[in-house]
Amino acid sequence: MTSFVSTRGRAPVLEFDDVLLEGLARDGGLYVPDAIGKLPGDLPAGYVELAAAITGIEHDVLVEAYATFDHPDVCPVLQLDDDFWVQELWHGPTLAFKDVALQLVGRLMDAELERRGERRTIVVATSGDTGSAAIAACVGRANLDIVVLHPAGRVSDVQRKQMTTVDEPNVHNVAIEGTFDDCQDLVKAMFADEVFRDQMQLGAMNSINWGRVLAQIPYYVSGQLAVGHPCTFAVPTGNFGNALAGWYARKMGTPIERFIIGANTNDILARWVASGALVTEVVVPTWSPSMDIQVSSNLERLLFELLDRDGARTADLMVRFREIGSVEAPRDPSFAAARIDDRETLDVIRNVHERYGYLIDPHTAVGVGAARKARRDGERIVCLSTAHPAKFPDAVRKATGVEPEIPERLAAALEGEERYERLANDLALVKGYVSANSSAKLRE
Repeated sequence: MTSFVSTRGRAPVLEFDDVLLEGLARDGGLYVPDAIGKLPGDLPAGYVELAAAITGIEHDVLVEAYATFDHPDVCPVLQLDDDFWVQELWHGPTLAFKDVALQLVGRLMDAELERRGERRTIVVATSGDTGSAAIAACVGRANLDIVVLHPAGRVSDVQRKQMTTVDEPNVHNVAIEGTFDDCQDLVKAMFADEVFRDQMQLGAMNSINWGRVLAQIPYYVSGQLAVGHPCTFAVPTGNFGNALAGWYARKMGTPIERFIIGANTNDILARWVASGALVTEVVVPTWSPSMDIQVSSNLERLLFELLDRDGARTADLMVRFREIGSVEAPRDPSFAAARIDDRETLDVIRNVHERYGYLIDPHTAVGVGAARKARRDGERIVCLSTAHPAKFPDAVRKATGVEPEIPERLAAALEGEERYERLANDLALVKGYVSANSSAKLRE
């Protein structure tokens, strides 16, 4: 059985069930498998069967998780041109790619907690889509409560309402006066306080949780199989978890030639790929708000691999980066990248609609635009489509003049009453809120 080690080398080695509940490692690092396995020799055709073969997760759990999706292929692949495909990852309950992992992770966590007779309060930072997907994963789960932090005014109205209209006793939403990076820092600070972490029984559903990354690997394999040849994936990414899952799929033997990272104006990852320098800048609001990020948590996992799995060197690099906001970091030649600004994003949405009669959201447009800038001659491209266009109607309308059709499960959220707290970017205030709404507190 695979064990898991921290990218910073000082936390206990854990098994998968413990990693699932632990989230962030106790030394501030992220858990990764101690060895990366290879794909099975004969891969099954169906998505659920494929995911079971790759992840080792029980078939019945996968069947239940993906029964919540509205497409039988779970993550279907649509060919738009001779050498261009789109893989739709948004057929889950909240219409974003985060559902692929979180519908599974929520069930796995709840089952493990039930087996142990324990509860957890999930604390999540979201740039837009993780929050609603994590909430959907926790609703109805007897052993989970959830507190979601989103940056006030920096998610779309649709994204916010998908979170704040959920009227369930175990769901709590907070708008933080700051950026996503501020929200993410608050979550990491709460996990770093071991006394608070244990008292409040904290758990994580951000992509710092290895379960998230693991659950995303199969759609890269299924996407490549649908193309039938070695291919390149274009990945719009902010926190790097989606791109990282592809890197692991390639490492396991999937014939992926390379990855094209799509970045918006907040282009720290594109600048890193070009220069090897990780340099933070001020976060700028864009049409693709889920990517308005400067500190990409999951990049630490890749850097750990590129530093020959040396935890001390990884820890030193990450600490220096957070202290001064600028470091030189190793790169992987399988990554290319391109920056797509807001004007270009709208142009791509318009062009794809005019050329193919197909609507895409602004995050997917960043991926398509990056693929067009960075592709090689004859390269087969699969662009990951990360959200339904109806989640970002203002951008789609501005680009095309078309009002995207609103799926029924989204319409209900837009009409509900919103419930959330607004708090300053203050750790003590946020800790107080979590304490008042945690599983541990509610049980007293």
